[in-house]
Amino acid sequence: MNVTVRQLQAFLAVAEHRSFTRAAERLHVAQSAVSVLVRELEHELGIRLFDRTTRRVELTEPGREFRSHAEKLLADLDHAVRNAHDLAARRRGRITVAAPPLLAATLLPQVIATFVQRFPGVRVGLIDAGTDQIVARVRSGEADLGVGTFAPEEDGIARRLLDRDTLMLFCSRKHALAARRQATWHDLKGQPLIALTRDSGIRALVDGILEPAGLGAQPAYEVSHIATALALVEAGLGVSVLPSYALAIIRSRSIVARRLINPMVTREIVVISRQGRSPAPAVPDLIELLESHARTINHPDRVSQVGG
Repeated sequence: MNVTVRQLQAFLAVAEHRSFTRAAERLHVAQSAVSVLVRELEHELGIRLFDRTTRRVELTEPGREFRSHAEKLLADLDHAVRNAHDLAARRRGRITVAAPPLLAATLLPQVIATFVQRFPGVRVGLIDAGTDQIVARVRSGEADLGVGTFAPEEDGIARRLLDRDTLMLFCSRKHALAARRQATWHDLKGQPLIALTRDSGIRALVDGILEPAGLGAQPAYEVSHIATALALVEAGLGVSVLPSYALAIIRSRSIVARRLINPMVTREIVVISRQGRSPAPAVPDLIELLESHARTINHPDRVSQVGG
């Protein structure tokens, strides 16, 4: 079917004004152009829409029925166009971000708060999940963006570097290592280690340093969440090696953090999206805020050491 918007507009203008002349004035076109558009529409539909005399223009019965459908079609089209303009202007929309619990608790809240203040019509959803779940949700389209540390060989995933964080030693203020300005991995020998479970990427990094150096041992505790590890550290039950972003959730000065050297281990914090999927117009603005805030809360001066 070859019905055009201009044909529908001409038809509805004639139906409203019952005059080709007044319809032409309304549409700011020549009367002959309106007549051509209506004839083309009648030909396309195979029905007569108007009864025309020298004195009046009246809708036929099929014309009256078609009018209600035409009005709805143009109203729906107008609504769709306005929605598209609103999306482009960041006046409406929704973005869903998936992140591991640490970043969901430290990096994302202020980013989301700033974003919705700038773009109040755009809703931001947050999913806190494990790394493998984040990739799966980005691939499926359930999440527009994923934030975290991911294997570089993930197929179908586009990556953009946000920041790099550093593995640090976290211990109680009363611990002997708290007196040091910095610590080495060999300082961990014989220490009760509070480790994350083996499905954690952080645990893989830690084991990758300790085991080749002959420093690996059965951890004193294995926990799934960084907040739990920090609580055990605060209780004096051991030390833990965690990323510098964990500094943001230390609310007690009874925990100190020291940079670990020889070697210093860093990891990339990236934002991922699905390749081949056009992002919502507001997504670049959210990524820009993520980059800015990541640099702010994880600045080198902040992570050199915490706790005095």
